[in-house]
Amino acid sequence: MILYEYPFNERIRTYLRLEHLFLRLSELMFRSTPLDHHFAIATIFEVMDVGARADLKSDVLKDLDKQKQTLNSYRGNPAIAESVLDKIVARLENCFATLNGQPGKAGQTLTENDWLMSIRSRVSIPGGTCAFDLPAYFAWQHHDTSSRQADLQHWVASLTPLAESIHLLLKLLRDSGSPQKVMAVGGQFQQNLPQGRSFQLLRMALKDDVNLIPEISGNRLMVSIRLMRHEADDHLHPCSDDAAFELTLCS
Repeated sequence: MILYEYPFNERIRTYLRLEHLFLRLSELMFRSTPLDHHFAIATIFEVMDVGARADLKSDVLKDLDKQKQTLNSYRGNPAIAESVLDKIVARLENCFATLNGQPGKAGQTLTENDWLMSIRSRVSIPGGTCAFDLPAYFAWQHHDTSSRQADLQHWVASLTPLAESIHLLLKLLRDSGSPQKVMAVGGQFQQNLPQGRSFQLLRMALKDDVNLIPEISGNRLMVSIRLMRHEADDHLHPCSDDAAFELTLCS
């Protein structure tokens, strides 16, 4: 199955982008080659760029606190395991305290590192990190693997509270939805969303052997999905076949 996700608001869109970057970073930094570590550093800068939005940190803290209040309202419910609830609430409290204790925006402390910022100023320039442009960076790439990994872990440490908070919030959001089997008739699917509920994320699971690509659009009232197929001419063409998939709406 291939799982596609579509955010219904800009806040969740930002969370998904950050999650994507953090997953890439966690894989690259534990590899061994200098090239992998180059792209790990470039990913750190991408995280800083996405996290530069002034209200991002406050949004994450508000969402952590909101989730904590929501979960605490379930206490005393016989269908809820109190021990599991306690663990999740404790994770929310820990994420809130750790993130709240971080100064400024994502990676704010890294901006004080002149060496890193010299790389950041040139990494977006095609070929801008050549040896003759950044000899100190070129020398760093020749350090042994363990030394480079230690540096990366040190730099990423200031981003970890945000990464853990985003991961937990998205997990709770995804767990809030229940998948349903639906059918795209003639490659098209539309569904009116229930009134009185505010959905934040759509998840769509397609079998990978059908070779279909969804084009998803939606708002607070309706969601629309058009299935496309990548043909031999390297263009996407509308699919006219019926196709089944799983749809999950998360609030």
